[in-house]
Amino acid sequence: MKTSELIKKVRKIEIKTHGLSSNIFAGQYHSAFKGRGMAFSEVREYQYGDDVRDIDWNVTARFHRPYVKVFEEERELTVMLLIDVSGSGHFGTQRQTKNDMLTEIAATLAFSAIENNDKIGVVFFSDKIEKYIPPKKGRKHILYIIREMLDFHPESQRTDVAQAVEFLTSVMKRRCTAFLMSDFYTQRDFLHPLTICNRKHDVVAIQVVDKRDKELPDVGLLRVQDAETGHEQYIDTSSSRVRDAYQRHWQKRQGLLKDTFVKSSVDFVSISTADDYVKNLMALFKRRS
Repeated sequence: MKTSELIKKVRKIEIKTHGLSSNIFAGQYHSAFKGRGMAFSEVREYQYGDDVRDIDWNVTARFHRPYVKVFEEERELTVMLLIDVSGSGHFGTQRQTKNDMLTEIAATLAFSAIENNDKIGVVFFSDKIEKYIPPKKGRKHILYIIREMLDFHPESQRTDVAQAVEFLTSVMKRRCTAFLMSDFYTQRDFLHPLTICNRKHDVVAIQVVDKRDKELPDVGLLRVQDAETGHEQYIDTSSSRVRDAYQRHWQKRQGLLKDTFVKSSVDFVSISTADDYVKNLMALFKRRS
């Protein structure tokens, strides 16, 4: 992509997503993700109703009466965006490709984080860790992230979600809020590494899909190619049996995916490229508030 074209795209996304994060998400993001980290503040004498688990036994022994630890919410969060950059993201039959929507959602979350004075970092992943951008603050940092999202060329076209969450668990020493963003066409099961990761961090999964991921149109003989493996084949979409089998496969796959998120206690939202992602994100934030 030419530099001038890239700058225009970055500016366009900045204007749209910064406005959303400033106006529509004001307060929603903060209430949804605040209080995930608690920092020790002080001790005070025990009062009726205090949780006995907060008693500071060392201070209590010193003064011969019960004292409790007081904690405050850590106002500053670290937010990590784990973004799938594999080949299937180039697909899109509605208003935009899955990659385009992922970029807008990620930029909106990034600006929301900055509005809340949080640090923001990024992991680009395929079936390997393609790039790691350590968390920082500031508009300049966000514009760099958006520029990378728009013009990044991965080495691999395949997907391995497990690889991404394992990397996050190892690289981030302190607790963070992580948005795992993908269509989840992944090579292997990721329940175990995701469960471990969500115990250490606060993970939220955002799936971006296209209408044609779910159902086939009736347009006769169709040549299709797997964007991640390169495999090509012809499908007779005029056959209702073929279309029904395709839809059942999608439903089974979604059922297994949702089961993974339920078992790992990860909040999950699925957004179509034809949807208004703002409404979906608002619903997600409201569920967590």
